[in-house]
Amino acid sequence: MDQNLTEISQLGEFGLIDRLTQGLENRHASTALAVGDDAAILHFSGDDDVLVTTDMLLENVHFDLTYVPLKHLGYKAAAVNFSDIYAMMGTPRQITVSLGISRRFAVEHIDALYSGIRLACEVYGVDIVGGDTCASNQGLVISITCIGTAPKGTAVRRSGARDTDLVCVSGDLGAAYMGLQLLEREKVAGKGVENFTPDFGGKEYIIERQLKPEARRDIVEILRSKGIRPTAMMDISDGLSSELMHICHDSKVGCRIYEDRIPIDYQTAVMAEELNMNLVTAALNGGEDYELLFTVPLADHDKVKDIEGIKVIGYITDADKGCAMITRDGSEFPLKAQGWNPLA
Repeated sequence: MDQNLTEISQLGEFGLIDRLTQGLENRHASTALAVGDDAAILHFSGDDDVLVTTDMLLENVHFDLTYVPLKHLGYKAAAVNFSDIYAMMGTPRQITVSLGISRRFAVEHIDALYSGIRLACEVYGVDIVGGDTCASNQGLVISITCIGTAPKGTAVRRSGARDTDLVCVSGDLGAAYMGLQLLEREKVAGKGVENFTPDFGGKEYIIERQLKPEARRDIVEILRSKGIRPTAMMDISDGLSSELMHICHDSKVGCRIYEDRIPIDYQTAVMAEELNMNLVTAALNGGEDYELLFTVPLADHDKVKDIEGIKVIGYITDADKGCAMITRDGSEFPLKAQGWNPLA
């Protein structure tokens, strides 16, 4: 490679997107928000804004069919797109599904994949409205575009967090990552062993969090019912630290989160101990939890503190204070965006 060329991994996913889209001008008044959030926002006539997001999954980059059932893969591929729409307080309505298929797949394999996509659409009330198929020389490729809606002017962006806002997360963190580590461990253990049975006993929760994540529609519905509109929101696909730093960057603020407030499931902790991995590091940087990370005004503290499934983990500061975590002993260390980088 030419020594003067820049490797894509040096920029990372978001750095590459920033480079490719720098200086783009919107030519239509209907483009209310283009690149740079969980979904684009389009203004048309009517009472709702249109939200559009897309995700691509590649075999041996995003998934390993050694241990990922095709039906589960289809469900996950759809659900993670729905998650982007919910992360803007929107409602997913339609998807298109495009597939790149190599010759080693039979019709029955694609039936299984599509059955998972159809099940996710049934669960979340989403229509499949189109797509494309083509041949692939590199295994299976799945690209899904999701279209959603939000009442005009209500879609929550990443850029609205303000000093003294509370930082909140739904569910628990690190489970999907530890589920992946368990799957990888058993894959290695079973290599070359005839009739191998993987040992998942007592770890069903973290396996499910990796293979069949759910979009947090329930959290969005609770927030709506209580009249809480987050000032900023993202779903946690690349890790808590990375997503929190995206919100702080786009909102031009800093943050403090507390180590002892990060929600972690018991099975996640047990798996981390078995593998001699740092539990907090897994929760901060693991990714693929698809929980919601959001900020709310301090005045909403009493509304959110008692909601089951939501944890207040910190607060927003002035930008000059940076982004840091306060450890159990009261010391601080700066957060780093060490989550999943698909271009590394």
